[in-house]
Amino acid sequence: MGKIIALANQKGGVGKTTTAINLAASLATLEKKVLVVDADPQANASSGLGVDIQQVDTSVYDCIVSNMDPHESIYTTDIDGLDIIPSHIDLVGAEIEMLNVEQREKVLKKVLDPLRKEYDYILIDCSPSLGLITVNSLTAADSVIIPVQCEYFALEGISKLLNTIKIIKSKLNRGLEIEGFLLTMFDSRLRLANQIYEEVKRHFQELVFKSVIQRNVKLSEAPSHGIPCILYDATSTGAKNYIALAKEIAARDE
Repeated sequence: MGKIIALANQKGGVGKTTTAINLAASLATLEKKVLVVDADPQANASSGLGVDIQQVDTSVYDCIVSNMDPHESIYTTDIDGLDIIPSHIDLVGAEIEMLNVEQREKVLKKVLDPLRKEYDYILIDCSPSLGLITVNSLTAADSVIIPVQCEYFALEGISKLLNTIKIIKSKLNRGLEIEGFLLTMFDSRLRLANQIYEEVKRHFQELVFKSVIQRNVKLSEAPSHGIPCILYDATSTGAKNYIALAKEIAARDE
């Protein structure tokens, strides 16, 4: 049975989508079967994995709002064993359309549960908000990765997210665990980055991944080519960081 991991943080620009794309590609490189679910209306994970957003016929929106069979929304990518259910700008309105749906917090869970037996990992790229779609993602997930940017406001907002996770755990998804806090955009030369690292480590201890994602130009360039960093430049620091993270996660699950 596959494991569903949501990548969530309501603060934008912390490396959620970068992590979704590159962790998925790295897990696929380790011969895991991986599905990315792009639950962000901006659809950056979709374009970052080479999906032409304009050409998408069925997306996660159709699965959630129109009960479309998720198999019809799965697109393959340039990496063997890595598939994606893309997003669409229509997802912005999905929360309003779902208002009168029964058990509206569990719609995505119903969509993804049948896919568990086909994949080792299903990664959900959440939007930078704590709206209904993110609540759906956390209700569907077994665990959540929280990317934390090594910058001054990094810890602001985390308490709000942890509170949301706590509520979802008590009311909607008892099994929800924190997979780990992932430090992103880390620059060891900066005193501030090292302070944030120490602080996160002190607060969350063994919940912090050993792997750290360093600030890396190749990581920022790869999405514009529609490929993960590992295809763009496998020798880059960014690619190596995500391979290390994939190995860390896979080793835990074995």
